[in-house]
Amino acid sequence: MRIVSGSIKGRRLFAPSGLALRPTPGKVRSALFNILSEQIAEASFLDLYAGTGAMGLEALSRGAKQVTFVEQVPRHLQYLRKNIAACGMAAQSRVRGMAVEDFLRASGQRFDLVFLDPPYTSDAFEKILPSLRSGDMIADTGCVIIEHFHKRALPEMIGKIGFLKQYRYGETLLSFYGKQ
Repeated sequence: MRIVSGSIKGRRLFAPSGLALRPTPGKVRSALFNILSEQIAEASFLDLYAGTGAMGLEALSRGAKQVTFVEQVPRHLQYLRKNIAACGMAAQSRVRGMAVEDFLRASGQRFDLVFLDPPYTSDAFEKILPSLRSGDMIADTGCVIIEHFHKRALPEMIGKIGFLKQYRYGETLLSFYGKQ
């Protein structure tokens, strides 16, 4: 797995072996950041369920000013921290080793872009989506991007944020939400 584009293009990322982690494929990361090309420069980016940090590091590589990575699994946190250091992105990175639900309850920050990629087979959507209802953590012109399995239906509205558009890449969907 490598960074697809930007200032650290080609940088190899470390990842644990096995099926416990499902990194976003390079093709999907590339497509997402091409879609976000005008929004990513100087953006604050929140990477929920960060895993190895590929998505957040791609955001930094493409010009995001700051990324907050939220990951709960200790083994994944080790790889995440190793990747941030190897990419020389520690100054622009904040790592929160905690459950996403706890972070969303406690965080008072606002982000330009929120990326949410929970395990496809978990019940995380039912736990997380209500936490986004108020839209308080999203900048006025910001958006939430949810990566999910193409057969999983998501609501049109999540409190004050509403569905904007969707892109499909194989079995993966990227659903975009923004303030209404």
